[in-house]
Amino acid sequence: MQTKNVENNVLTDHAAKHAIIVGATGATGKDLLELLLKDNSFYKVDVFVRRHIDIKNEKLTVHVIDFDKSEQWKHLVKGDVLFSCLGTTLKAAGSKAEQWKIDYDYQYQFAKAARENQVKNYVLVSSQGASAKSRIFYTKMKGQLEDAVIKLQFPFLSIFNPPILIRHNSDRLGEKIGVNIIKVFNKIGLLLSLKPLSTRMLAQAMIGAAKNNKSNIAIFKSKEIWQLVGGMGNEQ
Repeated sequence: MQTKNVENNVLTDHAAKHAIIVGATGATGKDLLELLLKDNSFYKVDVFVRRHIDIKNEKLTVHVIDFDKSEQWKHLVKGDVLFSCLGTTLKAAGSKAEQWKIDYDYQYQFAKAARENQVKNYVLVSSQGASAKSRIFYTKMKGQLEDAVIKLQFPFLSIFNPPILIRHNSDRLGEKIGVNIIKVFNKIGLLLSLKPLSTRMLAQAMIGAAKNNKSNIAIFKSKEIWQLVGGMGNEQ
């Protein structure tokens, strides 16, 4: 399932695809959208957002929606592959209830709509350590979402459990500190399984998985993600 040049790969069935993105305005989603619009393996890209995005491209359709009113948009979630990378922090959400709504409810509603509309391929960005049995709110929530989308029985499902992410122009101080600490350990050969990953490389891996999926459920942890984008030696 490895690929070294995601942007130039062709889909395994040699047919251009229609991609859908939820979470296109986040760090990973922005990189994903840019890559998909440049990729000739995708002839159309639909994004679902709260506010209009100022990008002009003949392949792009922007749906400005109210995420709380699924009855108004669920019939529009149609295509070949749904990429789901919607998420927020507890600080930005303001409460666990609000974070749950964004990270779990909205993503599950989109997955369910996609499955009902015969979308065959679903790619989800989850979290390192995701487990429904976790005692930590965030990783438990992510694990519960993983379990829920697995039960939807997509013909092809790819779940990503990435390491700490390097986000362009990030204002997440704790994340920046964590990245720098892990990089120091990486230089002396420690914590290599936690090697930070740029959001662009994560987006490349997601596209690679969507193009080359060979099993109905594939879970990509840190090591597998690095393999998918070309190995541990790649520069970010």
